[in-house]
Amino acid sequence: MFKRVKDDIQMVFDQDPAARSSFEVVMTYSGLHAIWSYLIANWFFKKKMYFIARSISQISRFFTGVEIHPGATIGKRLFIDHGMGIVIGETCRIGNNVTIYQGVTLGGTGKERGKRHPDIGDNVLIAAGAKVLGNIEVGSNVNIGANSVVLKDVPDYSTVVGIPGRIVKQDGMKVGKNFNHTNLPDPIYEQLKEL
Repeated sequence: MFKRVKDDIQMVFDQDPAARSSFEVVMTYSGLHAIWSYLIANWFFKKKMYFIARSISQISRFFTGVEIHPGATIGKRLFIDHGMGIVIGETCRIGNNVTIYQGVTLGGTGKERGKRHPDIGDNVLIAAGAKVLGNIEVGSNVNIGANSVVLKDVPDYSTVVGIPGRIVKQDGMKVGKNFNHTNLPDPIYEQLKEL
């Protein structure tokens, strides 16, 4: 457990240039507090002490603004930066070395039971406001752009942006049309041409 705490603190230093001391990180990083609360809640959840687990989760949510269901599975070195408004669902699985920014939801798409939340691979960055929804798989070494809504599987080594999320880069290569700024399409002009 001590090694896990040490790794989590080091992850903050690796990811946040504003981190100045271990004391500051331990005392003021709400994302770290949310992760540590999750670890305790998850232990109770695995022991089938669901009420205690959910109570710890709710108290953590109140203090940190981060809602992590105690049934979620989270790997090592998760970094939550500016954690306010993050939701991680019960059946979500998150790999190692994942960074999540504020306003991210890893949630379901309805009221179905069973596996209903996404699986996130290793070395993934999920930018501010992104929503990754449903029983989908996000591969390893993936970047998800700010405010994207991802509803389909994402292969390894990809970058996804937009609503709905679309792959714009895969294996280091741009995917789709490559518009420079002067050649961007004008959808209003296109509609007027059709009249």
